[in-house]
Amino acid sequence: MCGIAGIVRWDGGPADPVLLNRMSALLAHRGPDGAESVIEGPIGLAHRRLAIIDLSDDGRQPMSTADGTLTVVFNGEVFNYLELRSELEEAGHTFRTGSDTEVVLAAFAAWGRECLDRFNGMFAFALLDRRRGEVFFARDRLGIKPLYYTLNGDRLLFASECKALLADPSVGRSPSIPALATFLAWGVHDHSEMTMFEGVFQLPPGHWMVANESGIEGPVRWWDLVVNPAVDAEPDLETDAPGRLLELLTDAVRLRLRSDVPVGTCLSGGIDSTTIVALIARLLKDEHPSSVGDRQRTFSAVYTDTRFDERQFIATAVQATGVADSYVEPDPERLREDLLDLVWTQDEPFGSLSIYAQYCVMRLAADQVTVVLDGQGADEQLAGYLAYQGTYLSTLARQGRGARLIAEAAGTLWHHRGFFLDAARQLLVRRRRRGALRIEAEPVHRYSGTLDWVLGRETVATNLPALLRYEDRNSMRFGIEARVPFLDYRVVEYLASLPLDQKIRRGVTKRVLRRAIRGLVPEAIRCRMDKMGFVTPEEIWMSGALAGLVEEVLASDSFCSRPYWDAGKVTQDFADYRAGRAAYSHEVFRVVITELWLRLFFDVRETTLAARAAASKE
Repeated sequence: MCGIAGIVRWDGGPADPVLLNRMSALLAHRGPDGAESVIEGPIGLAHRRLAIIDLSDDGRQPMSTADGTLTVVFNGEVFNYLELRSELEEAGHTFRTGSDTEVVLAAFAAWGRECLDRFNGMFAFALLDRRRGEVFFARDRLGIKPLYYTLNGDRLLFASECKALLADPSVGRSPSIPALATFLAWGVHDHSEMTMFEGVFQLPPGHWMVANESGIEGPVRWWDLVVNPAVDAEPDLETDAPGRLLELLTDAVRLRLRSDVPVGTCLSGGIDSTTIVALIARLLKDEHPSSVGDRQRTFSAVYTDTRFDERQFIATAVQATGVADSYVEPDPERLREDLLDLVWTQDEPFGSLSIYAQYCVMRLAADQVTVVLDGQGADEQLAGYLAYQGTYLSTLARQGRGARLIAEAAGTLWHHRGFFLDAARQLLVRRRRRGALRIEAEPVHRYSGTLDWVLGRETVATNLPALLRYEDRNSMRFGIEARVPFLDYRVVEYLASLPLDQKIRRGVTKRVLRRAIRGLVPEAIRCRMDKMGFVTPEEIWMSGALAGLVEEVLASDSFCSRPYWDAGKVTQDFADYRAGRAAYSHEVFRVVITELWLRLFFDVRETTLAARAAASKE
């Protein structure tokens, strides 16, 4: 896990070493274990190292093949690198290091671009191919690891985070209005190549791109996700699916325990994270992975307010697995101190304060481990969010499955009636609040369409990519590598192949997973029907401990002068909410956090960049 950055010019001029160093400095948090760079004529490559596999100096990057034809800067992990290494050795390749980075180089030398199909991991890399006179860029299937770029005149700049590209004063001088409007109106971001910085793009998940003297080729898709639209499973599949899923998940966890530094686990108390913790506990007993040590370490967020606290479920998981548990309680006073750092960490505005709990958990974990596993990605694949219930019912209605629709609707209402009543009220509140915006966005109806189509989009575009960005930035802020077993491509492709009734049946979400973990995960957790995760009491904080800060932001000259919203309407709306005349919704927070982002990345950009770059050298 690392940070990468670089410059590619196609006018023949030399890459700027001063700019490359500035870009690297702004990624120092991603790689506290070393910084290296190389400039070769029009191409400059920089790397910030977080040492995970092969801690020796042999693992440093940029790394080249023995014959000097290939050089790579690589961010992430190829978890099946040992298997690939053995295959390559049988084909005659020799290795000088124990790193997965060298395996990436050898795989590209042997198989070219098709090597991507063989990688099981999370990665983003730039590879200088001197034979072809080009730089090849690639990103993993689900986009777990980030890669951003901008085309600036006669050159391409790329980096692991947008902030590194801003080291060039001409880059991202204005917000991207289409991206900003979509975020403010619909709460959706990271769903396309666009970022919220004008002219800055991300290489989409599962794509590659080439830069050479002629310019840019791509992005080109090398992997796609197709979700099975069938509703009903055949009897054999109904019987076999849980066992096959557990087998794949177990191996996904096993691979992600490969590490030369300590590994721990994020534990929220929900089904997904508890499944990961329980699988590690089983592997620790049977296979003794050295990266875990004698006892698995878990990290959790808890709250005094019982409406948001999952301590009882966490305690159940801890008792069942015997882990060494650690806890942090996010609080609004500490948040006031952390908020600007959180905005800086994320690069772009974020939809709610739920990510602050994750930020606090990563800070807690950094004192004990360098790698954490968690359950990210299961909800989108297994229809875990309750809003998908409505999509499923509409899918059955479209298919004319009247009897099935009645049975499924009865189950949904039995288990989740309160959620849908609240959701109906929230739709009205959010529609009214969109009226305070002065920029328009095309509607993004996340839950419209058939369930298979929606789950596919949620996994690769409208939801999961944003959560992966949050996790990448929050973990790397504290020098932590986050690994997500539910996004092992074998698990993803298998879940996508299953009929929809393996995901929802009569209101029960994640059906095949619940059956797979029977006897592994405590029943009190396996049978949970609510959905929380790493949440925060955002609504309580916004009307209480954070209200003064919000009102200060809303009264500021900068807020009142922005062309993106009607400041008077927003201010009155917040006053109505505090007075109990209006319900809360995340639109309130989105506007406030956008104002803070605009200040940090546009109003005082040069001061902020200089201060952060200087801090990286201390």
